[in-house]
This record gives sequence, structure tokens and C-alpha cells, in this order.
Amino acid sequence: MNTLQDWLSHCERLHPKTIDLGLDRVREVATRMNLRFDCPVITVAGTNGKGSTCAMLEAIALQAGWRTGVYTSPHLVRFEERCRVHGESVSGGELVPHFARVEAARQGVTLTYFEFTTLAILGLMAQAKLDVAILEVGLGGRLDAVNVIDTDCAVITSVDIDHTEFLGPDRERIGREKAGILRAGRPAVVSDPVPPQSVIDHAQAIGADLWLLGRDFNFSGDKQQWGWAGRSRRYAGLAYPALRGANQLINASGVLAALTALRERLPVTAQAVRNGLAMVELPGRFQIVPGQPTLVLDVAHNPHAVAALVANLDAMGFYPTTHMVLGAMADKDLDAMLKRALPLADRWYFTDLPTARAETAAGLHARWQALATRSGVTASEHPDPRAAVAAAVAAADPADRIVVFGSFYTVGGILEGGLPRLQAPHLRT
Repeated sequence: MNTLQDWLSHCERLHPKTIDLGLDRVREVATRMNLRFDCPVITVAGTNGKGSTCAMLEAIALQAGWRTGVYTSPHLVRFEERCRVHGESVSGGELVPHFARVEAARQGVTLTYFEFTTLAILGLMAQAKLDVAILEVGLGGRLDAVNVIDTDCAVITSVDIDHTEFLGPDRERIGREKAGILRAGRPAVVSDPVPPQSVIDHAQAIGADLWLLGRDFNFSGDKQQWGWAGRSRRYAGLAYPALRGANQLINASGVLAALTALRERLPVTAQAVRNGLAMVELPGRFQIVPGQPTLVLDVAHNPHAVAALVANLDAMGFYPTTHMVLGAMADKDLDAMLKRALPLADRWYFTDLPTARAETAAGLHARWQALATRSGVTASEHPDPRAAVAAAVAAADPADRIVVFGSFYTVGGILEGGLPRLQAPHLRT
């Protein structure tokens, strides 16, 4: 196995399950690898907002002159996107020896694809001479492979209903799983404005240093700027984060709380905060692509995220027609996702996705037909996201907007191979 793709194919064959929560197997291999970090570690869990939080932490730390390492999942187009060192995605060639190291340490232990690849990336990061490691939790927290690493500062973003078959059916039980990343005596930043009581109770039970939005830190703002205040530190006159959406101020507030909590080990200047927030980039999070018609890409893949997307779309102003492209996993609460988007959608384009987990375009179409209440709304089915967007572009007027959402696979399918040409057909010369 000489290439990254060889190793990824190997990882897909090792375990009969895609998800097998539990740390015993991962910890055993991590111990054999002597996996440890010599720098502050920030671990980020939550239902939505994890990727944005990691991106803002990274951008500010880079502007402060620190050497950063970031692990996020899943990827949009290329696996290598999951690991960035000093702001750049690592290469497949850099990852290969770390996959070999996991295989050597495995000694017959069965690992899922996620567990194996997580250990390989953590192995690379641990040897990269980092000043700070930023780790996004894949699913839940307590039993996620990332949790084999003890965090120096935990961040919990929004907590909502998702992955109920693994995490539980309500916010309290899901919150308890996410609180599993907290550590005794270490900062625990909770940026959810109304966190489950289970998160607070667990933090207090283990003696974590709990930072709550509204109690230990807060933000305020007007149309031009915003400000943040926390324990012994304030930022005033901040420009809004480059990541769009009202929810990004909540994420940014958690980021500033985490950096304030770590200021003795990882100091950042006010200018680094300003520059980092102004320059942060993250594809697929309310990403607006320039051109006509307007194209919006968002990986929203659960009802809570779709509700935030709809609120952000509402704030964009008037568009004659909104074309909705949707591809999604079958195990999501699809009816709730559709219901939240129905008031804005004038035309639907349902798409198949290249994974067995996905609901079919026909299945999505049938669900929409059972829920649809507005007359005059049309729908069609397409074999892949690019075909769906091409159909939407062909049907759209220049003043319309096209919204692509539902899954990383859906948005990744658009980004792969470059963005589509957006100028509406009757404007082309």
C-alpha cells in the first residue's frame, strides 16, 4: 500500500460496521503508538457549528503567529482536507507513513474507517511541532475516537437532535454524550445559548472550569460591528466574521472564550482576533458564490441546521424564485428538514448521492409530495448534484437564487471539479 487511496481502501475493509462507538480499541492502538501532544489541545464537539468554530480558532491563531494543526471531518472533495497544518491541507504522501504506523500498532485490533484515519491524522499532527492542535469531534463526544486525546480546552457548540440511534432521542442525553469531552480542572466553553442541563451537571460533577454564554461571556452588536466581553477581557468594534450567518456570532463568541481561557499558554492580540475573523474561510457554510443567479451552498443536514439556513436565507432579501437542490442521508429527520425549507422553496431539485446511506431522489420527492402545501411549486429528480444544479441554472432567471443543501456529499458534489457556470442562459453571449 503505497498511496493514500490504497490505505483508505484498506480502512474500508477492516470493520463490518461504519460506526462502532467505544474507546477501548482506539485507546489500545493509541497507547502502542505513544500518541501524545506537546502543545495545547482544543477539542470541539456539538451538533452544528463545529467546523466554523475550528476554522475561526485556526484563523486567529495563525494571525497571532502560532503554528496550527486542525483535524475536521468529513471532507467535501478530497480526504486531505481533513488535516491542515499551518493553514494548508496536508498531502496524501505526508499521510501514508502515519497510516503504516497505525497498521503496525494495530496488531489485529479491528478499527472502523473513521477510527483508523483519525489515529493516522492524530499521529501526523503529534509529530508536526505544533503550537496548538484543534480537533473536531466526529460524532457525539464521550465515545468518539478523538476523545482518546485529553483536551486542554473543550468547546461545545450547539446541541440538538441528530444521530439519535447512537446518541439518544433528546437534547439531554445527546448533551451528556457531548459533555464526555470535558476534563477535570480544564476550561469547558459552552457556546449553546440554552445548553442541556446534562452538560452543566457533568461539568460541575467532574470539576471542569465551566464557561457559559450569557454568564461567563457574552456578545452584542449592531449592523456595523459587534463586541465581546468575558472574564477579564473585552473586544469592542469588531467587524463581523467573514463566515456568513447570524449563528456565526455565537460560534465566534465561543472561540473568543476558548482563546481567553488559554491566554496564558496561547496569547493572541486584539489585532490577531480582528484579522483572523476577517479572513476566515470555510467552504459550504452559507457560502454565497458570486454570479447570476445567486448560488448558496450549505452543508446543513439536520433540522436545526436547516432552520439556521432558512433564517439566513430570509435575511438575504427578496428573490423572485428560490430553487432548492436537496440530497440527504436516509437516516436524517428528512420530514422535519423539508418542513423547515418548504416556505422558501418555489422549485425543488432532488438528487441521488454516491453513498448507500443516502435517500434516493425519488424517495425525497415522495416525502416532499406528502408534505407540500403550496400550489404551483414544482419538483424534479436528478442523478447527481451537478445535474440538479445544471437544471436549476437552466430554469433560473438572473435575479433568482439557487440553494444547495442537505449533506457534505451534496455540496461536495458541486465543489468537485470546480463551481458551475452561473450566468443564466439568456444572458450568455
